[in-house]
Amino acid sequence: MFKVNDDYLKLPGSYLFSTIGKKVAAFQEANPDQDIIRLGIGDVTQPLAPAIIDALHGAVDEMAHAETFHGYAPDLGYEFLRSAMAKNDYQDKGCDIKADEIFISDGAKCDSGNIQEIFAKDNKIAVCDPVYPVYVDTNVMAGRTGVYDQKAETWSDVIYMPCTKETGFAPQLPKETPDIIYLCFPNNPTGSTITKAQLQEWVDYANKAGAVIIYDAAYEAYISEADVPHTIYECEGARTCAIELRSFSKNAGFTGVRLGATVIPKDLICKDVMLHSLWARRHGTKYNGAPYIVQKAGEAVYSEAGKAQLKEQVAYYMKNAAVIYEGLKEAGYNVSGGVNAPYIWLETPKGMTSWEFFDYLLERANVVGTPGSGFGPSGEGYFRLTAFGSYENTVRAIERIKKI
Repeated sequence: MFKVNDDYLKLPGSYLFSTIGKKVAAFQEANPDQDIIRLGIGDVTQPLAPAIIDALHGAVDEMAHAETFHGYAPDLGYEFLRSAMAKNDYQDKGCDIKADEIFISDGAKCDSGNIQEIFAKDNKIAVCDPVYPVYVDTNVMAGRTGVYDQKAETWSDVIYMPCTKETGFAPQLPKETPDIIYLCFPNNPTGSTITKAQLQEWVDYANKAGAVIIYDAAYEAYISEADVPHTIYECEGARTCAIELRSFSKNAGFTGVRLGATVIPKDLICKDVMLHSLWARRHGTKYNGAPYIVQKAGEAVYSEAGKAQLKEQVAYYMKNAAVIYEGLKEAGYNVSGGVNAPYIWLETPKGMTSWEFFDYLLERANVVGTPGSGFGPSGEGYFRLTAFGSYENTVRAIERIKKI
């Protein structure tokens, strides 16, 4: 008789956003006339920029002719996209990252889950708390998290780094030394950031401890403050301790198109083994590459027209963020975020858990958000709203919240 992977059976409940989807669907079925505004899942709503659409059409036209047809993509991804990323995302910022250190994929979510395959099962992981649930859940699936404490909502073998109001929602260096450290800035869910000097402390710590940092830079396009780094490779020594995840979903609206990248410098070595080589082996064996037409669309992100158009889209969402932030403050809520990230992090009213506030907003204002406890124990008492809705719906949602 075949057996299933017992580690999957350890996962409590369903995935956070699946749970939200089910609750909203049940409410909608019971209240079919209610107009629900969704500010929960971080999915973009603006259409793809014209430069990207033109690139997609051009690539499709190429695929219609034998002499320009493209089949399987190269293992690392097409050179035209990797070179564009290397120049614009790294070299123009003074970072020594080369095109052959960039692996193109179909999204940062997949890479954040898959990257832990190249690490041994007994590695100790450290995560910010609250945290994007994928980091922990995929390590549960890999058998790296120990036993789940249902009351505390924590795993015995995970080092949780509380990110609280007192720390500016930034993690402190852990007392217990981890092997793998997950960092995400600008942060999902809190919208918080750290300065280059603060990030340098983490790089120095990781190099000294022999740890690796998995750095999620999915929201770097939303950074507006000068002292907030756009990539971990702005820090000295990051090439020997850091892997960076990149996404086209939030900066270019590719949530339904799918494109991302993982950067692994060749200087990142464990006992004479380059992690770059391990990921290349895994990538070549288990992945056939993002489609040619999608990678051409990705290249258009770095064109002059693409940059200008996407700058406007980012400004659109950050205008929404300002509406949410100011509106909630006016309504008496304690709020943060919304400056370098399209997320607003608010304290729930006294006496309400984050899930009780979820139900309260859904029932009283027909607005969907995300309970903070779904991101970890330190998220209890908080709630996340996303600025990725339309401007009109964002304004309507805040007006509804003000009235309850």
